[in-house]
Amino acid sequence: MRALVVEDEQKVANALREGLEEERYEVVVERTGEGAFFRINTETFDVVVLDLTLPGRDGLEILKAMRRRGLETPVLVLTARDTLEDRVLGLDSGADDYLIKPFAFAELVARIRALVRRGRTADTERRAAGDLEMNLITRQVTRGSRAVELTVREFELLEYLLRHQGHVVSRETLARDVWKETARTTPLDNVIDVHIARLRRKVDADPGPKLIHTVRGVGFMLREGEP
Repeated sequence: MRALVVEDEQKVANALREGLEEERYEVVVERTGEGAFFRINTETFDVVVLDLTLPGRDGLEILKAMRRRGLETPVLVLTARDTLEDRVLGLDSGADDYLIKPFAFAELVARIRALVRRGRTADTERRAAGDLEMNLITRQVTRGSRAVELTVREFELLEYLLRHQGHVVSRETLARDVWKETARTTPLDNVIDVHIARLRRKVDADPGPKLIHTVRGVGFMLREGEP
């Protein structure tokens, strides 16, 4: 489970990292708005813990940009802004939950677990993009009225791209999250490229909008229309 912690106070950031790692989360910490914005747009996370007052981009600006791009990663906002208006603004900007500083770490962990469970429950059976549909229970994939026959690895790869649609996914991320290779000395780039090419031939075989795109020098993206 990957968590992005966006917090500019070093003491708080370190405490969150240590605590979440003890809970077996893989934790990435960013202390600036610009750094967080880059991470969110180039990597994948299961949850984001986001402070609102940051150097560079404001937390609310990051949150609004995420939701405009269609990124549905659960976001728990941490802030010292405790007025009703501030909370309403945060939630209306796309936050999934709101926690006021100072807070108990046990409550933060409980809220993160609830957000992750909620996200999984809401999308346990089906994923879709345009006329592409995937049933995670029956493992059937269709594009319009056409059945798309996939190997096990192709299914896992497509499911990952669908789960992160609208988001650029790097080869390194695919190697880690789909192939489960974290310590391999030889890159899997060629293997991943072959699987993407096969998947693209099957998914985008018919005339019409293409869904799987290569973002030169970065990775791949699944979305309707050009990225």
